Amino acid sequence: MRKMNLLGQWKGIFLALTIAVVLYVFSGVSTAQSGPTLEGCPIFPPDNIWNTPVADLPLNPNSSAFINTIGPTRGLHPDFGSGTWNGGPIGIPYNVVDGSQTEVNISFEYTEESDPGPYPIPPNALIEGGSQSAGDRHVLVLDRDSCILYELYSAYPQQNGTWQTGSGAVYDLNSNALRPAGWTSADAAGLPILPGLVRYDEVAAGEIRHALRFTAPQTRSDYVWPARHEASSLTGAQIPPMGQRFRLKAGFDISRFSAPVRVILQAMKTYGLILADNGSAWYISGAPDSRWDNDMLVSELAQIKGSDFEAVDVSFLMVDPDSGLAIQDAGAGGNSNNGSGSAGGSAGSSGGGACFISVLLGR
Repeated sequence: MRKMNLLGQWKGIFLALTIAVVLYVFSGVSTAQSGPTLEGCPIFPPDNIWNTPVADLPLNPNSSAFINTIGPTRGLHPDFGSGTWNGGPIGIPYNVVDGSQTEVNISFEYTEESDPGPYPIPPNALIEGGSQSAGDRHVLVLDRDSCILYELYSAYPQQNGTWQTGSGAVYDLNSNALRPAGWTSADAAGLPILPGLVRYDEVAAGEIRHALRFTAPQTRSDYVWPARHEASSLTGAQIPPMGQRFRLKAGFDISRFSAPVRVILQAMKTYGLILADNGSAWYISGAPDSRWDNDMLVSELAQIKGSDFEAVDVSFLMVDPDSGLAIQDAGAGGNSNNGSGSAGGSAGSSGGGACFISVLLGR
């Protein structure tokens, strides 16, 4: 009996070691990497669709048509930089407050699709385009203590301390929850703005770990996950819907660009772009920062044309249409992002490790 017990113990030890090795090998496949952070807050969980790589997903069947509609010969343009333009910062600024910030009442033009106030908006809040702007006038506020993001569209401060706005949205950055289907946000696509901005500190650190926001002149009267809202009357199948994901083709050589631009382009390959609003073709959103080199950004990004991109199908990643939670590595068996223009195969599975363990356990 003692001999059999020893043999059983050795088998148990061997099995435990084998499982440990398998879990280690497959840990990089089944677990999302650390997501982006700002002021100690996550910018949504690591497994959120904003933070999920799309390099291996299959192409959208209408990829070529979408690119032709937006503009295949149009170059990228940084809608952010240093200094000012027409008296306002270049880009979409964001404000950071703590839990002591006084909340103020907000009135909305689109009340039925806005999250009610009050919001912790500081009296000197940075406004997109500056205080005298007549543009979108987005106001973004991150409460670093609660990790709650507040975003406003067409925001105008009033003399009594309140704000008159077009619409407003509130996001728990620890949650994958999306806005109700059909609702706008501070953005036309019903998406948050801050998670898609190019930020200088990320570029200086050498890696952007999320998708980027961009605009196009024409969008379809439709939206795809994770977008929640459309802002068009156009119906042609060649027109991209709000929320459509694009990526820079894997074969595009980024080695000839400056280090900061390489970081941005690599993010476009790995995480891609999300169509979030109507606007100029291939305008990439970012936060203003005095450290940006405007001449470098404009001249180098202009060399990347619309034809260097392709539209991808992220439906393989969706767990629930009302959640931003994304399956990780769902595209392992799909298109390899070789820029061939073919749709590729069906999504692969990241469950190889689990299958192997089941065999070991005789299940």
